[in-house]
Amino acid sequence: MADVLVVAELAGGQIRKATHSAITFAREAAGHLGGGFSILVIGQGAAAAAAQLTDFGATKVYTTEITSVNGYVCEHYAPTVAELAKQFAVVVATATAYGKDLIPRVAAKLGAGYAADISGVSHENGLMYKRPIYAGNAFGYVQISTPIQAVTVRQSEFTAAQPAGGASPVENVAAVAPSAGADRVEFISFDQVKSERPELTEASVVVSGGRACKEKFFEVLNPLADLFGAAIGATRAACDAGYAPGDLQVGQTGKIVAPDLYFAFGLSGAIQHLAGMKGSKVIVAVNKDPEAPIFSVADYGLVADLFQVIPELVQQIKAVKE
Repeated sequence: MADVLVVAELAGGQIRKATHSAITFAREAAGHLGGGFSILVIGQGAAAAAAQLTDFGATKVYTTEITSVNGYVCEHYAPTVAELAKQFAVVVATATAYGKDLIPRVAAKLGAGYAADISGVSHENGLMYKRPIYAGNAFGYVQISTPIQAVTVRQSEFTAAQPAGGASPVENVAAVAPSAGADRVEFISFDQVKSERPELTEASVVVSGGRACKEKFFEVLNPLADLFGAAIGATRAACDAGYAPGDLQVGQTGKIVAPDLYFAFGLSGAIQHLAGMKGSKVIVAVNKDPEAPIFSVADYGLVADLFQVIPELVQQIKAVKE
């Protein structure tokens, strides 16, 4: 076995952009192994969604319709993924909430070694995985000795794959019945936060604020975010203080982002936050403390009051656009 299986993330009939990062990993890993890669689309509407992935160069695109539940429940998905994964050397998904929930259970069913949050892959007498440790302040290199390997990859570290042309064949795979214990888990509902802004992990520009933004968090950040069509992020301190909702948290215990442009206003740059955003291509930081750790990773830094800087910045950008 030298092939890689990518488990696509399906939501609302659409393949999530995060899946494209797992495809990039699969191309690299398969190249090291001298094999190819295939993709599994599993869930409601899988057959229709498969067409979105047939031009990425996969050996085959598998589809499985799950009808036993109305939404994603790991206990109903994992048996099918594990059964198909027996034909592959590596099974991978992006390290989103979906991937982090599904892949460890698949690994357990297969007795496979599991490596999480992979940020790089190389080959040295087998696949060598690079992953962050100590809140992203160091990297560890791990190898898995089991016949089948299970991994999740950081979306921010693998560029989204682009179509490669061609048309991969599509094959339907019957769902494997879940164990009796799966009946104890029931899908109730999925309450999605609706926003006109782009998804935080997929945005090309992110405007983030820390606790220094205080009660004016959105009042001060929204005008700048509107100009860029940007997503808004927050530190854990800002979320814990109630200035921003938890789904906007960026960091080790929040979301990992790597936009083209990241604005950091009034946040000190705690290591837990840096772990979630220092992969950004350009970082602009504004903080009144010249010793703030955020300046150590910033491409552009300004020691100033964010409440003065942001309105002036908005005014200047509007003038240029006009």
